[in-house]
Amino acid sequence: MLHNLDDKRHLQFWLLHTLGWIGFAVVHYLGSLVLEVRNAYFWVVMLDTFVGWLLTIPLRYIYQRAWYWHPLKMMLTVLLLATLVGVVWTIFKNHTYWEIYRHGFQPKSWSWVQLYLRNAQVSFYVILSWSGLYFGIKYYQTLQREKQKLLTATNRAHEAQLKMLRYQLNPHFLFNTLNAISTLVLTRENDTAEKMVTRLSDFLRYSLYKDPIKKVPLQQEISAARLYLEIEKVRFSERLKVTFEVSEDACQALVPSLILQPLIENAIKYAVATQVDGGHIAISAKKFGHDLLLEVADNGPGVPLDGGLPKSEHSGVGLVNTRERLAALYDHNFSLVLTHNEPQGLKVNIRIPYELDITE
Repeated sequence: MLHNLDDKRHLQFWLLHTLGWIGFAVVHYLGSLVLEVRNAYFWVVMLDTFVGWLLTIPLRYIYQRAWYWHPLKMMLTVLLLATLVGVVWTIFKNHTYWEIYRHGFQPKSWSWVQLYLRNAQVSFYVILSWSGLYFGIKYYQTLQREKQKLLTATNRAHEAQLKMLRYQLNPHFLFNTLNAISTLVLTRENDTAEKMVTRLSDFLRYSLYKDPIKKVPLQQEISAARLYLEIEKVRFSERLKVTFEVSEDACQALVPSLILQPLIENAIKYAVATQVDGGHIAISAKKFGHDLLLEVADNGPGVPLDGGLPKSEHSGVGLVNTRERLAALYDHNFSLVLTHNEPQGLKVNIRIPYELDITE
């Protein structure tokens, strides 16, 4: 990557260097037309430009080293080199103009000195301008490179955070599931145990192999939720009742992977497991304008709320995890609100932008 970046900057230098001197030649020649010079002067301009193009190439390699020097030392070096190159360039330009274009004609001595000094001054400012442009462009490239490094580092940290949040599977779920499978094996309910192992395998494969950075269609999330709930249904049997209500246009909407799982897990933990008769979980999704609305509701005992947030830690880490993932993915363009369910229970509402996979 760094090699490609160096090649790109190298190509940019030669392109800008050449275009800059072409621009100088055009301006110089158009300015000479005011003096009504002969057409042959065009070749003088081209020759002077080519020599200027050649003389400034070594400056690039000197300035690359001077870039890391003390600012005062760097400025003095630039002024010295601009003077030196300007003098050499002026000598060449005077030679091509008086000896070639004017066929050896020279003005009086005093006029010659004045013309030479004026030409040297112009050459100095041209080389100084070239130097200023070089350092200006190099500073801009360095600034952009540092921004790119910062952006890359931020993205890497962002991805690491999302992966960490996504992979926080509840160990109690695995423990309870494996314990239930063990019980089924001891009671010789091998068919049920085999189905439970298969469902657990499918759920873990989905949860571990889905990229947490990429979003998936809601339909896949619903399938994963069904797998999870089928596993839990073996534990709770008839005590766990589930209903799904997902609109057709919401099925293909993109959502963060496993965004529903911690909410369903909380509902089972606090609304189903704590009640003798079990509980009911309702999962719904629909499109509303430019947003997708997701809802997980239960008929459990509920929790005390304060402005849409639980007053205690009774809701577990699932909501905190979900809120942090949504913030990392959508910045401020989302909402996660808790409300009381009627006649009892808790309702978790999520609003995120309605997005579709345009690559399909």
